[in-house]
Amino acid sequence: MNDINETEDDKNKDLDNSEESGKEKNLNLSELENQESKNSNELDEKENSEEDVHMASDLEPVYEIPVQVSAVLGKTRMQVSDLLKLGQGAVVELDRKVGEAIDIYVNNRLVARGEVVVVENKLGVTMTEIIKTEK
Repeated sequence: MNDINETEDDKNKDLDNSEESGKEKNLNLSELENQESKNSNELDEKENSEEDVHMASDLEPVYEIPVQVSAVLGKTRMQVSDLLKLGQGAVVELDRKVGEAIDIYVNNRLVARGEVVVVENKLGVTMTEIIKTEK
């Protein structure tokens, strides 16, 4: 009878030990995963900074390509007959209010919004918002 009790006690001890070692393994595994995640993030940051340097030098041939830049104060729709009636000094009402941001287009693609400024008796635009478009 004692042999049976001792055997059951041994089995219970073995179960307790295997549960504890399982917990240790889980802890070690999660620690490893955290370490791998940290290492991966560090590598990504290094690669991104290296890519930025390469990308800037790769773009040099593009710098000389001319593009069309337009600053649109506002828009309106009208019939051709009304357009033909316009003369010198006519006022055309636009869809924007005074002080509202204007649209800035590059090659007919909206890229930014901004405000009209005067620079040495010429009109200019200060960009106040860059528009990111999805591909």
